[in-house]
Amino acid sequence: MALIEAASPHVMNTYGRLPIALSHGQGVRVWDVNGKSYLDALGGIAVNTLGHNHPKLVPALQDQIARLIHCSNYYHVPGQEQLAKRLVELSGLTNAFFCSSGLEANEAALKLARKFGHDKGIKRPEIVVYEKAFHGRSIATLSATGNPKLQKGFEPLVEGFIRVPVNEIEALRKATEGNPNVVAVFMETIQGEGGINAMQVDYLRLVRKLCDERDWLLMIDEVQSGMGRTGKWFAHQWAGIKPDVMPLAKGLGSGVPIGAVVAGPKAANIFQPGNHGSTFGGNPLAMRAGIETIRIMEEDALLENAAHVGAHLKVALSRELGRAPGVKDIRGQGLMIGVELDRPCGVLAGRAVEAGLLLSVTADSVIRLVPPLILTTAEADEVVALLAPLVKTFLAE
Repeated sequence: MALIEAASPHVMNTYGRLPIALSHGQGVRVWDVNGKSYLDALGGIAVNTLGHNHPKLVPALQDQIARLIHCSNYYHVPGQEQLAKRLVELSGLTNAFFCSSGLEANEAALKLARKFGHDKGIKRPEIVVYEKAFHGRSIATLSATGNPKLQKGFEPLVEGFIRVPVNEIEALRKATEGNPNVVAVFMETIQGEGGINAMQVDYLRLVRKLCDERDWLLMIDEVQSGMGRTGKWFAHQWAGIKPDVMPLAKGLGSGVPIGAVVAGPKAANIFQPGNHGSTFGGNPLAMRAGIETIRIMEEDALLENAAHVGAHLKVALSRELGRAPGVKDIRGQGLMIGVELDRPCGVLAGRAVEAGLLLSVTADSVIRLVPPLILTTAEADEVVALLAPLVKTFLAE
């Protein structure tokens, strides 16, 4: 069977796909329909927390499918209470709302912030967002996103956003000074699509303090950096702070579509019946996936594994590529790592596939590695052994 050269004529041409189709997986490896194997350092873009065909997850999902996949939020869903309880325990927040994706979770956060403002008598609420941010592709989340390329062709964008640079507290103060309409600051702890750019610990603490002083909501998008990826349940926990609103998705269901918004006391009761909802959100299958993902992560000590293997991977990448001309930076935390080159390197995603490695290139020049959290140090070494020659060859061209 030959490589797949073109998209189906019946599927909208929305993705620049690589010419392979995956058939099945085991652990951190996947196989295409031709039988070729690949080391998965992308994890479905930080989604496949437990890798593929996990021996504890699969039977639990099979059990749930045989019981009930979907009902409706007209009725109580016991799994929602179970998963909400776990997320509250892990985050130190108070309540959760469930949806089906990161975009939906971020959209809910934006609605929460606006209603928070309206409840205070602010008629035109404004939300602080960041350069290079990515929060989704709906009209509102696209407007919050800091990427003009993605926004082009979808104007007019939604108003009510104030954009500031990352890690500059004085810029944030200046952009909001004397503005009574500001209601929230909305950030990713580590920007994923923006190029693995982290908010500094001191900055996070200063923003938390500023939000408290000015009665704003601190809303931290943990869609990509959350669920143990950095070695803590949520990346902002490295700074010892709590947000008021925390969108989650991606790794929460280990591949089953799921999203959540976890809120603290300041935001937990803003939504009332009729204010927000989601047809598929909180369905029994997605809830079981979230419950089992957390259970298995705890049983198998995957937070510790992410921290340990991530540190090992970063050191190995630095050893092999840190001094290579053209490598600008190797950054990230846990198993969320970016290798920034001094030139656009999108071609490397295709070359990596040819070499048997799955990864992505984001922000034009950053190689993104977000593998399953079950990755071992031996597999991390294998990632480096496959990737380093590709990067060196590319930079020598």
